[in-house]
Amino acid sequence: MENQTQIFGIRAIIEAINANQTIDKVFLQKGLQGDLFSELETLVNKKSINKSYVPVEKLNKLSKGNHQGAVAQISPIAFHDMETLVSNVIESGKTPLFLLLDQLSDVRNFGAIIRTAECTGVDGIIIQKKGGAPVNGDTIKTSAGAVFKVPICKVDHIKDAVFFMQASGIKVISATEKTNDTLYDVSFNEPCAIVMGSEGRGINPSIIKVSDAKAKLPLLGEIESLNVSVACGAFLYEVLRQRRD
Repeated sequence: MENQTQIFGIRAIIEAINANQTIDKVFLQKGLQGDLFSELETLVNKKSINKSYVPVEKLNKLSKGNHQGAVAQISPIAFHDMETLVSNVIESGKTPLFLLLDQLSDVRNFGAIIRTAECTGVDGIIIQKKGGAPVNGDTIKTSAGAVFKVPICKVDHIKDAVFFMQASGIKVISATEKTNDTLYDVSFNEPCAIVMGSEGRGINPSIIKVSDAKAKLPLLGEIESLNVSVACGAFLYEVLRQRRD
């Protein structure tokens, strides 16, 4: 990653967080101690910033050795407030369409999804603060710049977003193979939010449980699942097809 998207040093990172810089992730040196380091850890936890404890060699590689035990990655975009975004979309008079990404971890999949979302008129993408793919240079490249055009919101937990969508009159549909209904059996003509799961485990079962509907893609081959960005594209274009008809 380019140096201008990183901050090196414990004090510099503390000051950046306190100045409300959008920090995607903080890398902390394993085993490091000290009052200033503890202050940074406390602040990172308080702000629910994604963090990872790594060997000093990883930090050296990120910063060419000038890190003092901590490196932070700055997001190149400003995140939107979910509640404000949803309200604005509803008030605009259009039929809302949102994407909820449940801890999607691959940056290239994330970028590809953002690109498809921009092409299909998605009103916003909601991700979780911890555990998901960051918005970085690879995201920008894979999205072909769409990351600057589609509003992205961060929430503490995806389930919070599910409940808010439902309270706002937006149907939440989980894309999961754990159903008999295909995406062609579900109506997307009403306000809706589609939940896509992570590459490994899919959607958290607790989120599936509280969703309004479930839908899967019909698979005719021997492989049991599609790449998540491909599956997301299929869902979004089915929404587009139904709404155009």
